[in-house]
Amino acid sequence: MKIKQLILYTTQLPEQTKFYKDTLGFTCLEETFDYSSFQIGSTVLYFYHREVATPYHFAINIPSNQEKEALAWLKQRVEVLRNEENEELVDFKDWNAKAMYFYDMDKNIVEFIARKNSPSNTHTPFRSKSLLCISEIGVPVQKIEKAYNDLNQMKRLPIYSGDLERFCAAGDENGLFIIINMDKKKWYPTDDVAHSSYFRMEGDYNIEFTNGKIKKL
Repeated sequence: MKIKQLILYTTQLPEQTKFYKDTLGFTCLEETFDYSSFQIGSTVLYFYHREVATPYHFAINIPSNQEKEALAWLKQRVEVLRNEENEELVDFKDWNAKAMYFYDMDKNIVEFIARKNSPSNTHTPFRSKSLLCISEIGVPVQKIEKAYNDLNQMKRLPIYSGDLERFCAAGDENGLFIIINMDKKKWYPTDDVAHSSYFRMEGDYNIEFTNGKIKKL
């Protein structure tokens, strides 16, 4: 699954724009009073201003052999979040992947993940332009099965990991909906409350997520 565009919302657009442009060094495509956009590999990420917005979780694929380089790069720019085992670099053995997490200015939980099942090795030093794509977006709901069925009816969507009760990662390693039961699970690694934050997405699925429901665009 490919995520070509992801539109998120922020109450502090100037601060978010500065963070992604100056702190992380992402390529800024547009910067206006109402929104800013950034090239993240094959995905364009938009932040639109909104008077009320709640945090998101999303993940970005990085080269499969550069988790250590990416961690060192991030630590020069942000505070890396630790899990309950006090780890900065988390080994997800079931997914054959290694990941790290940090907050942006809105306390969105942003993840860099190196997926070993999708070889994308490089010997170029890690930098912001090394990022491959946005590969995950969190979808907190009260009924996972309903959300999954809504997406699967639009286009066949395989379950990558989990179940329809507490946690369901649906899609593939290029793009996953991380559908969680917000009454039973919080966001890893911080145990932050998961909000049904409004977003829009374009790509293999053209949807908006609003009031905890998925709608086709």
